[in-house]
Amino acid sequence: MTHTQSLELSTTLSLRSGDQSWGTERRMALLAAIGTEGSISAAARKVGLSYKAAWDAVDMMNNLAGGLLVERVTGGKRGGGAHLTQRARELIAWYQAAQAEHQRFMEALSRFGPDGTRHLDLLHSMALQTSARNRYEGIIGAIESGRINDRIRLDLGQDTCLIATLTHASTERLGLSKGRRALAFLKAQAVRILPEDSGEPDTVPEGLNRWTGRIGHRADDGTLTEITLDVSPTVRITGLADPNAPDGKLPPGAMAVACFQATDVLIGTID
Repeated sequence: MTHTQSLELSTTLSLRSGDQSWGTERRMALLAAIGTEGSISAAARKVGLSYKAAWDAVDMMNNLAGGLLVERVTGGKRGGGAHLTQRARELIAWYQAAQAEHQRFMEALSRFGPDGTRHLDLLHSMALQTSARNRYEGIIGAIESGRINDRIRLDLGQDTCLIATLTHASTERLGLSKGRRALAFLKAQAVRILPEDSGEPDTVPEGLNRWTGRIGHRADDGTLTEITLDVSPTVRITGLADPNAPDGKLPPGAMAVACFQATDVLIGTID
């Protein structure tokens, strides 16, 4: 969703099968490109996907659409390729018509006043449900690529960022790139809350996220202590108290540190 001075609203239309979203705008563009290019590799280049990411997307769409959308062709003068089934061509035509109607609906919403974008952003965020206690939305600030794993820096604003470690294949499959909006999820069980004066070294080891904030809430159930830390006016994190911390070292209002591994962060995209 974008916001300009003229309050121009836009969204994308996705298709779902059960709990799985498979017909995103990017994947439907891949389908259309397969139809014009005649091969998955050429279509992948046209829409900016890696060959593997395109194959994974095709397999997912074939599996979840309830019928074959893309057929592989072997042999022939070109050495093979891929073509769309009749159902896929009908689906693309329907999707394009639905997307045009959806955009007209968004244009109508833009006439409701300057608060339209803010309300829609909030509703979109509220609609996303996950078991992870900690959920963040930000902009990818950097990607350090490796042969197997990539390090993703997600900027959350208020001078706060987190580092996530993903496989290189996951980075390609999600289409992650610098400047793209992304979501991060982190279970409370993966976050350790320490007193600010715990004696931890100032140097943060590679792969460890360390946030400092003020304890806003503390809940004890006799065996575990759950603590919510206010890191900034817009960023907070919930985790479990360090079991070795002395009683009374983590009261509400005290400064504390939240530590979590980059490998425990899950990254998702909206489209």
